[in-house]
Amino acid sequence: MSKRHAPRHGTLQFWPRRRAKREAARIRQWPQSKDAKLLGFLGYKAGMCHVIATDNRPKSPSKGEDLALPATIIECPPLSVAAINFYRHTINGPQLAATIFSPAPDKELSRVLPLPKNVRKKLEDIKEFDDLRLLVHTQPKATGIGTKKPKLAELAVGGTKEQKLSYAKEKLGGEIRIDEVFREGAAVDIHAVTKGKGFQGPVKRHGVMLRHHKSEKARRANVRGSWTGPKMWTAPHSAKMGYNQRTEYNKWILRLATAAKDINPSGGILHYGLLRNPYLLIKGSVAGPCKRVMTLTQPIRPNKNIPKEAPVIRTVVL
Repeated sequence: MSKRHAPRHGTLQFWPRRRAKREAARIRQWPQSKDAKLLGFLGYKAGMCHVIATDNRPKSPSKGEDLALPATIIECPPLSVAAINFYRHTINGPQLAATIFSPAPDKELSRVLPLPKNVRKKLEDIKEFDDLRLLVHTQPKATGIGTKKPKLAELAVGGTKEQKLSYAKEKLGGEIRIDEVFREGAAVDIHAVTKGKGFQGPVKRHGVMLRHHKSEKARRANVRGSWTGPKMWTAPHSAKMGYNQRTEYNKWILRLATAAKDINPSGGILHYGLLRNPYLLIKGSVAGPCKRVMTLTQPIRPNKNIPKEAPVIRTVVL
């Protein structure tokens, strides 16, 4: 009989296995866009469902047939624009030149950062800059997740330098809706922090084999590398598992609804509650537990095989 063999499941793609510092994902690279609009948005993961939709992929063998697709519900209350960050390009990279806050910021924002008491600089005083980004925050009071502390994020803006400044002036102190940033049928990249699973051993964390039941003493006492010399960083060790920032590319928006009345079940979604704001139906699963904030951005490497239009959804089953 052949020997049972299971290769290690731990990947060296992500090293070191560093836990995220905050729930709202940090975006290090933004796609280029000619349209003067926000390039990202924040939403809260509500849960999962499955939909019955008509396959509209032109080269699919099941074209025109009804398919059962898993989908994730993301509630997207409007974002509030708190400030504008102006940057200058230097040899060492972008450097923050100035920050212009809204004249009347939301009082809940003081839970996240200290608000300036006196406005020293105005938009008219900013003459030289190379780029700007909007400092936005969520409005959790508009949802039913049970928290008042907003999530703060810095999002890029598309267009030319003049278009960015005009757009930022228009939106400063106001709100931005999800339908101003994304459309139904588009592809998005989703950045989120995965579930935290606490301290775990190498069997669960890396998928190494259990020892034989006739082995001496422990079943999970696996070989961890050399007994002498430096510790092998590639060896599967016990440590904290999960709560890492991950990115999933080219997720398909099956539905963008501005009203949540058609999807709320009796009693609300399990572990989340009732939807009260516009929401997205994303094909497949996304990282993180319920009520975790998701950062949605324009695709950095678009997939041409994803249709430009959303499929016709027959039924949504929760």
